[in-house]
Amino acid sequence: MLAILVFSVVIWMFETVSYPVSAAIIISLMAFLLGTAPNMMNPDKVLGTSGALKMAMSGFSSPALALVGAALFISAAMMKTGLDKRLALFILSKIGAKTKNVLAGVILVGFILSFFVPSTTARVSCMVPIVMGIIAAFGVPLKSRFSAVMMIAIAQADSIWNVGIKTAAAQNMIALDFIEKQLGTTVSWLDWFITAAPFAAIMSVILYFLLLKLVPPEMDEIEGGQETVARELKALGPMTLSEKKLLGISLLLLFLWSTEKILHNFDTSSTTMAAITAMMLPGIGIMTWKEAQAKIGWGTLVLFGVGISLGSAVLSTKAATWIAHMIVNVFGLYHTSAFMIIAILAMFLIVIHLGFASATALAAAMIPIIISVLQGAAEYSHLNVVGMTLILQYVICFGFILPVNAPQNMVAFGTETFEAKTFIKTGIPLTVIAYSLIMLMAATYWKWLGIII
Repeated sequence: MLAILVFSVVIWMFETVSYPVSAAIIISLMAFLLGTAPNMMNPDKVLGTSGALKMAMSGFSSPALALVGAALFISAAMMKTGLDKRLALFILSKIGAKTKNVLAGVILVGFILSFFVPSTTARVSCMVPIVMGIIAAFGVPLKSRFSAVMMIAIAQADSIWNVGIKTAAAQNMIALDFIEKQLGTTVSWLDWFITAAPFAAIMSVILYFLLLKLVPPEMDEIEGGQETVARELKALGPMTLSEKKLLGISLLLLFLWSTEKILHNFDTSSTTMAAITAMMLPGIGIMTWKEAQAKIGWGTLVLFGVGISLGSAVLSTKAATWIAHMIVNVFGLYHTSAFMIIAILAMFLIVIHLGFASATALAAAMIPIIISVLQGAAEYSHLNVVGMTLILQYVICFGFILPVNAPQNMVAFGTETFEAKTFIKTGIPLTVIAYSLIMLMAATYWKWLGIII
């Protein structure tokens, strides 16, 4: 199992094949290699390819997979109806024509859309054409600092709010699935928000000032900026019935997410599945199944399912426990404080993320090991394993340094408005500040909440 895990990490790091193809390879390897290994329940017999294949496909029965699939459906519905574009243009129409205000507006849009569009790539893909249209309408060169700072802000703000909102990114669902399986604990939408949103809010403000300092726009104000946004908003016409229905369902869904375990016991996956069912019911007709098929990135679901299967297999074969004991020994985590454990493991995750192009793949490979490491350290110190796992999952969402560290970065980079060195120039200090803030909150706010003991 360790060999399969290492192989998976290597092909995910170097992207030697596409993610869906890598998923098929991993399933095949698990079926045949684990199939010839002893059965964990009965070591005198081999597991067999049938039993190994069940293990390899187990992730596809996870409630977290249903949530990610439903989230992709909602994102597709947003794009199909144009509601995401309308929300973005409406916010931008209220901020004025000063470049500082436009930058603040772009970051604010990233925050707002993270509530309603549960896909980082979809949110960035919504914002990029809007900002590109503004750049073209103003006659601003693509290689200008104004163009660069706006595109970098789009990508970085969305990565930041992947931390703040539980349903904003698939990697969060992977972490929560392992937390539930390994630790028997569920984390509600509101609990996540209370814990993580302050970090994301502070980082959003820091992002604003950091970008203005490192990539200052050439002009203070864009002539005709408001008129361009207003013209695009007017071109959309009045809200359609489908947009109104989708907005109503989205607001209801947001209410159900935020009141989980307070007003009701409906979990996030179930309420989200109910929402997409409502969208396809006769008479509502926001989106047909055929339209959804064409707009949903099924490769993401395949990668997600295999990622959960891989992590579960690493756990069930005790490979994660072996790796965890090695890490505890190498880093000397015996009798180490929770603060120092987070400091060491967070730095480790930031460094290893440099080789990954997907936080989803990183979470699938690392979270089971992280949990096992924390459980091993907890044998010698009193630790809140669930809370510390959440904090380290926030770090997995960091994809600030290289354009290739996250799909949303590559969408923005594909506009050719900035060079990789410009992204790195902003990404390194942003990562250093984010790491420092993680440690500051671990010593204060999260300690007050009881997440750090």
